[in-house]
Amino acid sequence: MAKLIVGAVAEIPPGGRKLVEAEGKRIVVFNLAGEFFALSDRCPHQGGSLCAGLVSGHVDSPEPGVYRYGRRGEMIRCPWHYWEFDIRTGKSWFDPKRVQVRQFPAHVEKGAALVEGPYTAETFPVSVEDDYVVVEA
Repeated sequence: MAKLIVGAVAEIPPGGRKLVEAEGKRIVVFNLAGEFFALSDRCPHQGGSLCAGLVSGHVDSPEPGVYRYGRRGEMIRCPWHYWEFDIRTGKSWFDPKRVQVRQFPAHVEKGAALVEGPYTAETFPVSVEDDYVVVEA
């Protein structure tokens, strides 16, 4: 899989998200307290944009009348039909074994490593002949 430089860490603040496109795929990148996670922007139910969804937590009820709200900011809810997915894993909350959003590896790399990278540029010989610049293409 090719690397896609999403942007500087500061462009996605904690609790924020950024939508990017790579090779025809829409990917939403989330920052959860300095950890970055990337999911397909397409809900597996009917294709709603997860980037447009509400980020929330999870309500747990160990017994009737007792409710606990936890995992604040770690769940994304599809804006169309409210299917919820774990941002860390892409798994759905209601059926994690069968329904999930595609997850992509996301991590932070030093800028110097990316600039030096294994990149090659196409170059052309250039010379000056009687005050004319000539490019050999």
